[in-house]
Amino acid sequence: MGIKGEIVEMAYVTGGFGGRRGIVAAALAMVCVAGTLEAAPVVSVEKAGMERTVVSVETQSPTPEAKAFNDCLRRNISISGVFILGDSGSVKVAGVPGAGVTVTGNGRQISFPRKFTDAKSARMAARELVDAMVANYGGEGAKGFATDRIVFVNRLGSDNADLYTAYADGYDIRCESREGHAIVGPRWAPNGRDIYFTGFREKTPLIYKFDGTAGKIKRLAPFKGLATGAAISPDGRKAALILSFQGNPELYVMDLADGSVQRITRTRGASEASPCWSPDGSRIAYVSDETRSPQIYIVDVATKKSVRFTNQGSQNTNPDWSARGGLTWATKRQGVNYIAVADPAAGERSHRLVTDGGSWEHPTWASDGRHIAADRDRAIFLIDADPESDTKPVQMFLNKGNWMSPSFTR
Repeated sequence: MGIKGEIVEMAYVTGGFGGRRGIVAAALAMVCVAGTLEAAPVVSVEKAGMERTVVSVETQSPTPEAKAFNDCLRRNISISGVFILGDSGSVKVAGVPGAGVTVTGNGRQISFPRKFTDAKSARMAARELVDAMVANYGGEGAKGFATDRIVFVNRLGSDNADLYTAYADGYDIRCESREGHAIVGPRWAPNGRDIYFTGFREKTPLIYKFDGTAGKIKRLAPFKGLATGAAISPDGRKAALILSFQGNPELYVMDLADGSVQRITRTRGASEASPCWSPDGSRIAYVSDETRSPQIYIVDVATKKSVRFTNQGSQNTNPDWSARGGLTWATKRQGVNYIAVADPAAGERSHRLVTDGGSWEHPTWASDGRHIAADRDRAIFLIDADPESDTKPVQMFLNKGNWMSPSFTR
């Protein structure tokens, strides 16, 4: 991410990193585009790796709903990382969407009799079918991410932002909340329904919870000072967050049931930001400027012992821990940002850069542990992090806006 004048989760209060300290989740202007947007068409990935299965889609489109199913089906096949579209594939999808679709080939068959009543439910059916195809044809342990949701922010104006959600295929974009204030760092709770974010309703950065069932927003807790970066533990019981009520911004863990907090870091003269949990909930990766530049550390929650994880790059920010164990983050090298991935158990030496250089920020893992969403140049892209992949990042949708800070459901 770096220290930039667009959306800054680690911003200068009295000098910032390398100067007088004090991190605050700060953001410039953001605005909500009214209404539900339809994803603009995006060119499908045509180049594919050696291991991808060619799929031919021969389903009919007698109704608008069937057409919506077929368009979404093709889109999700093309971004799955497992398949490519072709005219004579070894796997064939045939039938009439809404009446009955069958996938056959390579000695396997999937029957999909799902019915639907409108374009939205038709697209959801297409996503479910692609996830079933990945599970059946993608090899041992393969998991699709077509039904994963993404929350993100749109910024267009001064001090005005809103939360949006969509699917990785770029369809069914929906404005969830018109805040009228800056927003940073939205993240899903493990229930896939509630969203936590840092907002500026009261001018000071504070943590809010968006209740996805009731559609209401409330403040998480009445902490004195700033409160940012809430990340909910895999069991849904705790929140890792950054608080300053005892001085400089430090990492804390909050019990969501009783509101009690436990201080995890004690870095006098430094500031922490951007926590994320390990899959088993025993460790937290976070960013600290303890060495005068933002670097990623990993702390054992029980012992409170921290270990520096990153050493390469002038800035390492925005960590996200995959449910399958991988760590991703944004790293600045020679003035430009890349998205990196690594195995935390093997340390930074295992890291790979999975993008070319650019303005990359805010990477987030899909549930398949292979794909990443990240923002760059006011747009959100999907990145295939598989080391054998030869595909380039694919833009999720082409709608006009300033789209940033994506977070996949957990």
